[in-house]
Amino acid sequence: MTVPPESQQIRISEKDLQHFCEQIFIKYGVSKEDARVTTEVLVIADLRGIESHGVARLPRYVTGLREGYIHPVYNGRTIKETKATAVIDAGQSLGQVAGRKGMELAIRKARETAVGVVTVRNSNHFGIAGYYAMMALEHDLIGMCMTNAAPLVVPTFGRTAVLGTNPISLVAPATKEKPFVLDMATSVVPRGKLEVLDRAGKKMPFGWAVDETGKGTTDPARVLAAMAKRLGGGLLPLGGEGEEFSGHKGYGLALMVDVLCGVLSGAATGLNIYADEKRPDVGHFFMVIDPAAFRPLDEFKHEMDRLARELKDSPKAQGQSRIYVHGEKSYARMERYRREGVPIGPKVAENLKKIGKESGVPWPIS
Repeated sequence: MTVPPESQQIRISEKDLQHFCEQIFIKYGVSKEDARVTTEVLVIADLRGIESHGVARLPRYVTGLREGYIHPVYNGRTIKETKATAVIDAGQSLGQVAGRKGMELAIRKARETAVGVVTVRNSNHFGIAGYYAMMALEHDLIGMCMTNAAPLVVPTFGRTAVLGTNPISLVAPATKEKPFVLDMATSVVPRGKLEVLDRAGKKMPFGWAVDETGKGTTDPARVLAAMAKRLGGGLLPLGGEGEEFSGHKGYGLALMVDVLCGVLSGAATGLNIYADEKRPDVGHFFMVIDPAAFRPLDEFKHEMDRLARELKDSPKAQGQSRIYVHGEKSYARMERYRREGVPIGPKVAENLKKIGKESGVPWPIS
């Protein structure tokens, strides 16, 4: 529903896509390693089926590098630190680079003290939150990541966007089962979903967003235009409009993320994020927990397996053949796309080709 038909998609190998995007970043002064990290976050988003945060976002970062509100060279610094915590000022660097450094520090602290909590201020958009949380799995740790974002979500009973889509990701290792990987926006959908549908010339489901009057609409172009001009309207919090389907709970989750990512770190919050286009001041939150501090690691991982199997073996709804645990679909999609190539929509491909031509980087598909 949110992507063009497969017959219209271009398939490109992960390796070729990674190389192309890396070279674009390098052309704009990003180091080879930072270009690799930034591109990896984007490509993994596409591999996991989160095309709204994949390479389609490359133009956004190129614009930031060109206009100077994203610094190509990482100049972040740790400004406050304890054994278990730290605050990083990212210095307006690429969000992906700042995000990886923040999570790496949280992991190191968790391995030393059982818990590591790191906040980041003065950063930029960093892609999918799940990428950073999943870094903890390599060390058999529980990982959590959140970020605040530009105001796109209307509070319950409101008609003007005040909060971001403010995603939350939590991952936990298992043994035989796939790791638990929750990666979700606190809005009904991220803005990227509207952008994908708009590019495809499609309507969106009723209940995703409201127009500038605060009324529901199926026209993604209208909502995107109103948000861009700050005329009102925006995405709905998880649960939808009003309180009948618990939209106030999604609103509360989005606000919680802003508290941890913005208020706690000293980054911007609410309407102040991207209020100054030259200094977005996005905030991130990373927490890592060592399960071995609570019980033997093998016991924890085997219990994760048991819980996953209990869920999947429970009775299915009529007409349904399988119950999934968070992360399973994405792992299966990754395996498929790595075999068959990453699907790229035609409009995204044209945008990438254009950037490549402007930057002197050849598009890998003739």
